[in-house]
Amino acid sequence: MFSHVVIFWTDPAKPSAPDEVIASVKKYLAPIPGVVNFHVGTMARSHRDVVDQSYQVGLNIQFESKKAQDEYQVHPKHLEFVDQCKALCIKVVVYDFE
Repeated sequence: MFSHVVIFWTDPAKPSAPDEVIASVKKYLAPIPGVVNFHVGTMARSHRDVVDQSYQVGLNIQFESKKAQDEYQVHPKHLEFVDQCKALCIKVVVYDFE
C-alpha cells in the first residue's frame, strides 16, 4: 500500500476555489488506474491545537503500490488536473508514505 496525501491552500481571492479543486479532483484523479482508496474534502474544524486548520482542501489517495503511484504522477489526467488547479491554489504540500 502507498499513501499519497495532498493538502491545498486555495486562493482567498477566489471564494469558489475549494469547490473547484474538489470537483477537479473527482473529475480527473478518481478514475486513474491503480487507485485503491480515494477521499477528498474540506478541512475539518477541530478544538485540538495539534490539528492544522490553515488549509482548505485535503486529498488522500491510496495506491496498490509505489509503482502505481509513480504511473499516476505521469498520467495525462493527473497532468491536466495540475494545470487546472495551479490558478486556484497559493500553496500545495504532498505527503507520501508506504
